[in-house]
Amino acid sequence: MAAASRHVPAGMENFVVGLIGMGDMGRMYAERLSEAGWRILACDREDRYDSLKERYSANKNIEICRNGHLVSRASDYIIYNVEAAVIDSVIASYGPSTKLGAIVGGQTSCKSPEIAAFEKHLPADVDIVSCHSLHGPGVDPTNQPLVLIQHRAPDASLRKVEAVLRCLQSKFVHLSAREHDRITADTQAVTHAAFLSMGKAWHANRQFPWTMSRYVGGIENVKVNLMLRIYSQKWHVYAGLAILNPEAREQVAQYARSVTDLYKLMLVGDLDGLRARLYAARDKVFGTDAWGGGNDNDGRPLIEPSVLSSFALGQPDDDDPATHRANNHLSLLAMVDCWAELGIVPYDHMLCSTPLFRLRLGVTEYLFRTPALLDAALVTAVEDQTYRSDDLEFTFAARAWAECVSLGHFETWRKRFESTQAFFEPRFAEAKIVGDQMMKKVFESSKP
Repeated sequence: MAAASRHVPAGMENFVVGLIGMGDMGRMYAERLSEAGWRILACDREDRYDSLKERYSANKNIEICRNGHLVSRASDYIIYNVEAAVIDSVIASYGPSTKLGAIVGGQTSCKSPEIAAFEKHLPADVDIVSCHSLHGPGVDPTNQPLVLIQHRAPDASLRKVEAVLRCLQSKFVHLSAREHDRITADTQAVTHAAFLSMGKAWHANRQFPWTMSRYVGGIENVKVNLMLRIYSQKWHVYAGLAILNPEAREQVAQYARSVTDLYKLMLVGDLDGLRARLYAARDKVFGTDAWGGGNDNDGRPLIEPSVLSSFALGQPDDDDPATHRANNHLSLLAMVDCWAELGIVPYDHMLCSTPLFRLRLGVTEYLFRTPALLDAALVTAVEDQTYRSDDLEFTFAARAWAECVSLGHFETWRKRFESTQAFFEPRFAEAKIVGDQMMKKVFESSKP
């Protein structure tokens, strides 16, 4: 502990951190915290005990336990890193074993069921300070938002949690559980629905978009990379947010309605109706000026145009200049239409922004606040049949995801997600390299 002793408040020299769940995020926390000198007790399912024991055999600060009872009874601060769908049952199993006076929190993306489970199953003498790193396990946590939720705890317990997590070098954002769920819904639900539906549509048409000229360049590069980034993750990361968060559930439903309504206007050739609806949506979300207020970037775009054209996944197979044409960007049009219908202004949550969020919002901002691009997309939507079959599959996909969410079917979500994940899996490694470069560029460009 000597290397980190200067960061340890008096009385915390022998403080033990417990981690229940050693998936991607649990391992990241274990490794970062142990490097800072904290003693870690960790566990996962018992069938992973031997492999985890071997993996961390050389790390003297990490002790792998056989189950959560052994972690809970001996740890001063316990973090549950498990899927949102099973958080209640896991806390029901191990919560009663929590050490007297310990602090407990969780890392799920939806806090309402997590907090309810804590209140239901934890002893009354246990403090609750939850957390959520608003980024994936493969992202450097430095300067990323880290939400802290002081739900049932004195300030002294919050200070202890901050002392433990300060080694991540993230930006602490203090919210209530309800505020957290509203913000995560507003910043993630609609964009996730859009990119999940893109992947499903390309899968349905047996298309690898990076091999087709009409899906390469500018905005297309970002759309393809974000889609691949989402499908390269674990299915439950997105299922929990969409299904368990009531506000997210309504937003996914509205996104499907927006996609359907816009597609119908395209089918009947109603350019005036389409333009009126989307101009009104643009003004609600982005304001009436081209690049004035609306964001926290001093009037500058969230993404510099050069970023959009810099990160393609190789050369298309049909590299014919004649095939390079405008896209109607139905997926992005529907995102803004959905936000407008629900009265959501995503800039309100820039405090919790990550490079990925800035990229998703930034590419949409770029389309809607560049008049020539937006007009070209609307004209293409009505007059060009090139994307019509793709848009049909996209509409089917958006409606199917919404139905899955409304019914609360985790297993159906999993099957839908994993079938498309398998289709695109051969390109995940390359997409991660390109995506990480893109994230770095966005992060650097967002600095003052």
